[in-house]
Amino acid sequence: MIDAPIHVRAAAASHTGLRRRVNEDSFLADAPLFLVADGMGGHDAGDRASAAVVAEFAQLVGAPSLGIDQVRAALRRSRVRVEAIASDGRAAGTTLTGVAIAEVGGVGYWLTVNVGDSRTYRFANGLLEQISVDHSVVQELLDAGLLSGEDAVTDSRRNEITRAIGAGSDGQADYWMVPAEPGDRILVCSDGLSGELSAARLRDILADEADPADAATRLIHEALVHGGRDNITAVVVDALAVTGYDDVFDTAPAGARRGDADSDTRPRAGTRGDGR
Repeated sequence: MIDAPIHVRAAAASHTGLRRRVNEDSFLADAPLFLVADGMGGHDAGDRASAAVVAEFAQLVGAPSLGIDQVRAALRRSRVRVEAIASDGRAAGTTLTGVAIAEVGGVGYWLTVNVGDSRTYRFANGLLEQISVDHSVVQELLDAGLLSGEDAVTDSRRNEITRAIGAGSDGQADYWMVPAEPGDRILVCSDGLSGELSAARLRDILADEADPADAATRLIHEALVHGGRDNITAVVVDALAVTGYDDVFDTAPAGARRGDADSDTRPRAGTRGDGR
């Protein structure tokens, strides 16, 4: 019997990249929270902003699970802290994405939160799905059918985000409740990773590396090999056991079971809600 609704093994890695002098990424990889915050480029206090958000959420570490109201409250407090940071008269800003371990009706869930264009993925049964939706100009153009996926990769507006914590934004977040299964592997990353590696490459690395620490390290390494143009952070979380999951299931991490897939991604699952 486990105390937490999802029993996990997790690891994280981060790198400044090859073109930046300061790492503006911050992360939290301690149950029940697995988060990445990416200080916004062009804002002098981006590193302080991302660190402030992670520090606020770190106060919730140690709880067996969290509810959406607790995450929303932490996000509100985070925005206050970020807005109080100023550097040479310029407002600080940061993205935030990741999962909290949650429980609904005695069943373990991934409570996913996202503000900005950092990303949260779920890898299971050989398939990679992007749970979060980018808050970016390019994503809005894609949704409107005004830009193709191929053109989005090189579009000059790909780094323009439409929501953030601080930086003049109201910090509105999206939330999803995704049912967890033993064998799930969650990847939380800054756009320094997703901007360098394709979904297919992310999937292959997550499939090849059974240990979360090895997977996180290799993801960073390959992003550097592909250019390392931005700060790079990856948090990898494996679900080893899930409360309320009744079926007999191989509890090896999803990364240890490589399967074939017809596509690199699958539709986002779970329910979505908007709020701060």
